[in-house]
Amino acid sequence: MRQHAGMTPERWARFDRDQQILMIANEMNRAKGLLGPQDRDSLRRGYERVLRLLDLTVATRPGRGLRRELLRWRDLVAALYVAPAPDPQAHLQAFRALLQLTPAAAKQIPFLLPAPRDR
Repeated sequence: MRQHAGMTPERWARFDRDQQILMIANEMNRAKGLLGPQDRDSLRRGYERVLRLLDLTVATRPGRGLRRELLRWRDLVAALYVAPAPDPQAHLQAFRALLQLTPAAAKQIPFLLPAPRDR
């Protein structure tokens, strides 16, 4: 993993919580374009970047509440990473859940994700 490989916890900690979540969301948004079967390797690398930034966030965020939610969210991404095939719907659901973690990130939902369908 080349991108973010040199990101140290000290450098990552300089970003505020909103910036960290938005940078993780940026990687999820990039991965959204790689959900075709021919892009499986690139998608996995994208999820690796998401997990790397997420792990840095968990390591550098002292608040227990957000840390707990991030660790729960990490399970969603880990499941996407090990899934035998890309799951666009699960990806979008996980992406939406991430964006809902902070008010600044939630403001991006209308621009990044389709409106949820009525059930």
